[in-house]
Amino acid sequence: MNLLKIWLIAIIISTVGINAKDYTKKKEVRAFITKIVKKYHFKREYLTKLFKNVEFQQKALGIFNPKYVKEPKKIKRYPKHGSWDRYEKIHLGDERVNRGVEYMREHRDIFHRAYKKYGVPPEYVTAIIGIESYYGKNVGKFPAFDTLTTLGFEKNRRSKYFRYELKNLLLLSKENKFDPKKVKSSFAGAIGLGQFMPSSYYYVVDFNKDGKRSMQTTADAIASISNYFKKNGWRKGEPVATQVKFKGNRFTARKTGYNRKYSRSSLKEITPMYGKWNYWKKVRLIKLDREKYDELWYGAKNFYVITRYNHSGYYAMAIHQLATKIRNRYWKKYGRF
Repeated sequence: MNLLKIWLIAIIISTVGINAKDYTKKKEVRAFITKIVKKYHFKREYLTKLFKNVEFQQKALGIFNPKYVKEPKKIKRYPKHGSWDRYEKIHLGDERVNRGVEYMREHRDIFHRAYKKYGVPPEYVTAIIGIESYYGKNVGKFPAFDTLTTLGFEKNRRSKYFRYELKNLLLLSKENKFDPKKVKSSFAGAIGLGQFMPSSYYYVVDFNKDGKRSMQTTADAIASISNYFKKNGWRKGEPVATQVKFKGNRFTARKTGYNRKYSRSSLKEITPMYGKWNYWKKVRLIKLDREKYDELWYGAKNFYVITRYNHSGYYAMAIHQLATKIRNRYWKKYGRF
């Protein structure tokens, strides 16, 4: 092979990528394009060009279809108990708390305006951004369009959902006039500081008044997370959760979880650990599995609202505890917000 041919091949590879795939060859992609053109008035030529050169996202696909994992991971055997100990260690370290305090201080004015409008305490919004993107340091390294195309049109358990999100990404790009190929996301297509899926942009607001709604902009992200909580039922001034006492080391007396509610009058054997808790509406029982015992909490309505962001009791508890640590440390260092 002469030098000219080698040079041309190198140019082609650098332009289209070694894993580039023409998705217009797939019948379902052509049908998808036709639907978007007819319903949302996109130009067919534009969409065809996007789908002709897609970087196949094997790593992302492997998470939803193990067939595409290059090397099967060795199963890590955890002990029977201690799942919360491990979760807490990952999400609630001192560095994350300290960064949260400084993030809240740096964007104090934006948080003030957002709290006034939506009623969600700044520390909870900060905690979301802290866990979702480490305060904007990790908003994702996957190309959003290529990732959602791969996940939407390759076999996996959630392909229909990812096609829906791909459609919403395209609509967003049209509305806000950006190139969908240049947006970075998580392995599942979540975008920006708060890691919103494209369909969740319904909640995103243009808080900095630049004419665009963007989760990659601090002001918009802070206000949008606040708006998300408010639209999902956040109650200003009400508590989120409190730790409670029960007899024994392991709690098995009642079913636990954020989807099950109890009146406090029916839980006489369970009492708040730190004095009276001034919340008498129905509560959730949230169990955290420690290595040597169970930790039990009451979760209020606002705790449930956090689970609308991520449907996990552990996630919501991590947000609550991180927010509490950030607030207390902020108050100690800078005074009340």
